Amino acid sequence: MNWLIAEDEPDIRNLVAMMCQVWGHQPMPFESGQKAWDWLDKVESGDYSDVLPEFAIMDIRMPGYRGDQVAERIRKTDSLKNIPIMLMTAFVLTDEERADMMEKAGVDIIINKPLPDFADLKSIIDGVIEKRQHA
Repeated sequence: MNWLIAEDEPDIRNLVAMMCQVWGHQPMPFESGQKAWDWLDKVESGDYSDVLPEFAIMDIRMPGYRGDQVAERIRKTDSLKNIPIMLMTAFVLTDEERADMMEKAGVDIIINKPLPDFADLKSIIDGVIEKRQHA
């Protein structure tokens, strides 16, 4: 399974990419929401012919486009619209902000940083992927 990882903090991006590989998946890292957005331009125009991600994990607050904006666009991209999407944030969101983001952007789950330990994070991700596959 290929994972789209969009995170502007190099340490967190590298950690998530490493966990992805340890768990047998292939990371597709982007260092900003803008880079992920530019990649989506290629996907939508047909200029991208490589393997598409089957899961997305993104930071909310990044340079360029925010994770929720990228998520909203993923949901409107035919070839990606059904993939599970997880957002991460170091900021405290109100219940209203969280609900609005999940509804408007079609996000499956929002988790807080610091990230849970590896076993808990894997369990959360596996649950999100399984739920989306059976939806």
